[in-house]
Formats: sequence, C-alpha cells, structure tokens
Amino acid sequence: MRIQRTKDASLKYDYAKQFYNQGKYSKASELLMDVVPAYEGTEEGSRALFLFAESERLQKSYETASDAYKRYYQNYPKGDKAEEARFRCGEALYKASPEARLDQSVTYNAIQELALFVEMYPESKFRKETEDMLFSLQDKLAYKELLAAQLYYNLGMYMGNNYRSAIITADNALKDYPYNKHREEFYILLLRASYKEAINSVESKLQTRYRNVIDRYFVYVNEYPNGKYLKEAERIHKQINSYLDTQQ
Repeated sequence: MRIQRTKDASLKYDYAKQFYNQGKYSKASELLMDVVPAYEGTEEGSRALFLFAESERLQKSYETASDAYKRYYQNYPKGDKAEEARFRCGEALYKASPEARLDQSVTYNAIQELALFVEMYPESKFRKETEDMLFSLQDKLAYKELLAAQLYYNLGMYMGNNYRSAIITADNALKDYPYNKHREEFYILLLRASYKEAINSVESKLQTRYRNVIDRYFVYVNEYPNGKYLKEAERIHKQINSYLDTQQ
C-alpha cells in the first residue's frame, strides 16, 4: 500500500478513517499503527487509538483490541470514550476466552476487567451486558472444575483415593461459583463419589462415610426434588440403607 510509505501522519490518518468507514478494517489498522504514536497525548490521539481498537475488534483480533482499549482508558481516563473503552476491553477478552478445557488466563483477565467496569460504572448502559458476560465466564470456570472432578471420579481408586479428590474439587467449585448452571451435575457427582468412596473404605471408616452418602443424598433431593438424576440418587440411597441395615 503506497500510502503506508508516506511520513505524513495526517494523510495516513485521513486514509485510515476512509478505510474504516468502508469496512476495510485491516487496512485501517495498518495505517493507524503509525498514526497513533504521532498524535499521542492529544485529543486526536485518543480518537485515533480508539479507532485502532475498534478496527482490531471488528477483525476479531480480540486480544490486540483489548490491549488497545486498555491503553485508551489508561492514557485518556477523561476521554469521551473512556467508559466504552473499559467495557470493550472486557468484552474483547470475553470473546477471546478459550473453551473450558484450555488454559483460562484470558478468562480470569476478562472477569477482572468486567468486574472493575461494573464497580466504576454501576449505572452504565452496558451493565446488563457486562453482568451476563460475567455469569457466562463463571459458568465456564465452573465447568472446567466439573471436568476435573469428573476425571478424578473416573480414575476411581487408581493409585489412591481419587474419589476424595473429586469430592474436594466439586465442593470447592460450588463455593467459588455458587450460582453456576452446572450445580446439579456437581451435586450428583458429589453423591456418586461419596458412595464410591464409602464402598471402597476400610472397616473403620465405613459408618462415617455411609452417613456422608446419606447427607449428600438429602442435599441433592432437597435442592432438586424433581432432578434429572433423581432415580440414580434413590438407588444409591436405597443401597446405602441396605448396607447400614446389615451392619446393625
């Protein structure tokens, strides 16, 4: 692109805005990378930086966009786009957040940005959208913990009591994400793992662990009286009661 070689920042900026308005976001970004430093610290610089961030977002280059929005609200905290920049920063990280099985560093950063936005702009027009994203991200982190708990459960007694690890992981997830959408899966997993742990216990721990299973059963049925795992929960409860009856 010939315009890229010119040293005239003003000319590049004019072309960048034209490209942006034409939906040619990649070309706009290329020019704005040179324009932004040339206008840094000025009102025009704030506009150029926000336009660069928007160009990256519209190309779905979400992490680059997030960095640019963050630069905007840090460098121009009183700029007319400061509120939107903070929102877009978190939104871009939300969109960059990977699926639950992968590393969730970006997810934690997104939660931090979005939570800070709500704190700073409690009356913002973006608040509802921000809260929805926060709930979605917390569900994702909860699901990651559910996968870990299920893995421990599937390992069973292989090289130790993995049922105990499943129980600890699930309990901690429910404490950390009490309103996540996977709550029923956590509760039935806790019942299953407690049951498996009990029937694989040494004699001295049997009674205590049988009672733990009963407690987990009542927690599940009280929370989900018409739950999709109710029949399974009833079977486990009946089996444990039969074990207790034989020991009396």
